[in-house]
Amino acid sequence: MKLKYLKQEEGFLGIKDNYLSSIDDAKAVIIPFGLESSVSYEGGTKNGPYAIIEASKQVELFDEEFWIEPYEKYGVATLEEFKIDDNLEKSLLQIEKINEQLLNNNKFPLTIGGEHSITAGAIRPFIKKYQDLAILHFDAHADLRDGYEGQYYSHAAALRRVMDNDISTLISCGIRNISKEEIPYLQDNENRIKIYFAKDKKKWNIDEMIEPLKNRPVYITLDLDGFDSSLMQATGTPEPGGLIWDEVIEIIKKASEICNIVGADVVELSPIKGFHSCDFLAAKLCYKILNYALSNKS
Repeated sequence: MKLKYLKQEEGFLGIKDNYLSSIDDAKAVIIPFGLESSVSYEGGTKNGPYAIIEASKQVELFDEEFWIEPYEKYGVATLEEFKIDDNLEKSLLQIEKINEQLLNNNKFPLTIGGEHSITAGAIRPFIKKYQDLAILHFDAHADLRDGYEGQYYSHAAALRRVMDNDISTLISCGIRNISKEEIPYLQDNENRIKIYFAKDKKKWNIDEMIEPLKNRPVYITLDLDGFDSSLMQATGTPEPGGLIWDEVIEIIKKASEICNIVGADVVELSPIKGFHSCDFLAAKLCYKILNYALSNKS
């Protein structure tokens, strides 16, 4: 599959300066993947990638935490949006092939969605490439159902389909919805899956939470409804009692200090016309993930 890229000024961060000699010099690749197939409440995820890319053009490039403009260190390229197959399983094969190609070229893929079903396909090439891959997951929902409403790859089954693979560690943060039917699976896999419920966040010890990630390759999957609904209304299932910005950033930052973040997805933005704060939050979050993952690498 031949990948086509946007011009720099049209892509993520909207960088006008020609700071890359070629696209090949970019370490990070943004993959807009507006999948909307199994949503079960409010729609709109197909519009998420465009909204994030547009909002990213307003993100300040200088990161006061690193005291540089980190993008210059690693370089960012953005794929053109393309037609996503109407068949959900075939669409997951699309993102799988894209990530496989990017990983073979030693890129850092960051997929922006789109519904959470994306992750089941996006993760496959990472599992092939990295031994002992661990998953760091932010969400309002456990997503451990074995399918939902007749759809095996439903967004509500996203992490169940991920854990169908030979993955030893899933750390889920901010969960505040889990169904009765998911409990037996969780109990049967307690050696692989650790859920940190948002109701307990005042008691969290982040260093202990992320200890299983130490010295391992880690994939981040972040459903934006993991944020409290006072911050993130523009998602299909906004939920109260969630995480705030500083809590999410602290976990990702501390994880980046002890592990190798190798890829990520940020999903479930359903933009609300004229209401840009959620789009901007998602865009800045993507930039921060890239900065933590790549700024300290040569």
